[in-house]
Amino acid sequence: MCRPSLIFLCILLCQRPSLHANSWRFSFAGDQTDDQGTVVVSPDDMYLEMRGYGFEPGADVRLEESGRACVSDKPFRFSMRLDEGNYRVTVRLRGTQSDGEGCQTIRAENRRLMVERLHCECGVTVQASFAVNVRTPHISEDESVGLNAREYDSFQWDDRLTLEFNGNRPCVEWLEVVPAENTTTVFLAGDSTVTDQSKEPWCGWGQILPRLFKPSVVIANHAESGRSLRSFRNEGRWAKILSTMKPNDVVLIQFGHNDMKEKGQGVGPYQSYSELLREYVKEVRALQGHPILVTPMHRRWFSGDKIRNTHGDYPDAMRQVANELDVPLIDLHEMSAVMYNALGPSGSKSAFVHYPANTFPNQTERLKDDSHHNTYGAYSLALCVVKGIKDLKLDLAEELVDKLPDFDPANPVVPHVHDIPQSPFPVAFTTPEGS
Repeated sequence: MCRPSLIFLCILLCQRPSLHANSWRFSFAGDQTDDQGTVVVSPDDMYLEMRGYGFEPGADVRLEESGRACVSDKPFRFSMRLDEGNYRVTVRLRGTQSDGEGCQTIRAENRRLMVERLHCECGVTVQASFAVNVRTPHISEDESVGLNAREYDSFQWDDRLTLEFNGNRPCVEWLEVVPAENTTTVFLAGDSTVTDQSKEPWCGWGQILPRLFKPSVVIANHAESGRSLRSFRNEGRWAKILSTMKPNDVVLIQFGHNDMKEKGQGVGPYQSYSELLREYVKEVRALQGHPILVTPMHRRWFSGDKIRNTHGDYPDAMRQVANELDVPLIDLHEMSAVMYNALGPSGSKSAFVHYPANTFPNQTERLKDDSHHNTYGAYSLALCVVKGIKDLKLDLAEELVDKLPDFDPANPVVPHVHDIPQSPFPVAFTTPEGS
């Protein structure tokens, strides 16, 4: 009775590639043979813990006509088990649009944008590479990150890498994942406006940032909804960043939305907030890292036709700390004011989660949120952050993707952003924590 299961287990273990203990190489060619060390994936290979790879539930894939790739008429997800770390992903996509040129988009984990609208002519293969960060809650034997319910029900903080293949008939032919050595990690510490929002139509600027950097840089977005400098530290999130940092890594720190709501003795912009910012900066520098402070963007609150500051003295307190400690500062508060004013009270709704009822399936009431952004708003803010990196002439600017257009917040036109396909998985009708 035991022998068949043991044989099955051996077959699964033998499918693990020989490149590296933390490497995978896949051929999506059904039952065809391939090079030694390459795992051949069949359309019906759903993810199994024992196997360590497979399609996620909801995937409806089949072999492409040539039998060399897996294709679908709708987006699908594919996962593989990996240890915590940074990885270089190389994927070969195949064009399948018989009526002309198609576009394919790839997201990782919680909808981090990795490949945007890659053009694939019918019958032609196109290759793309990017770097991605995989992490778990573990910090030490005695400490782990204090996750919330949203994080447990997502594609982050686990022992696998999940890729979303999207666009016009997404079709993947070949995939390789290897450890990314000699990469610069850019850690993000922040709140809901930065975090990797797991469901449409919400989006944080941090989940757009990977698309804007070459594979020599990996974005590790540790931001989480509702967090302040204090709660981010208390939940072990800051300790997690420090535990995985290496010399010359970069940490972007944006807080303020939730800090301003805290009450108590010694709490305030020039008291607890400033002191915690100083501690964050000093602790990054102690590990030979490079901190960058980012002021919080405005909420969409207008007074007449001009945006109104709802953050009190918190942005100014961050500016003062940056000046005091000689820390690079990206003034997203100022740039977002210019951008929202340019869009105007009505036009700025296009950057936020403002949708009438029935825009999405099962959406019976309108969505109205003046703090959180959709993909267009998050993309625009990510370009503001990139503008700040360029203006500061940081070394990081050399690692931005080629042909990245200069972004002017006073003229916030971002071509094709509205054409980025949405993740088809359930839409969230509840506002993210924090505002």
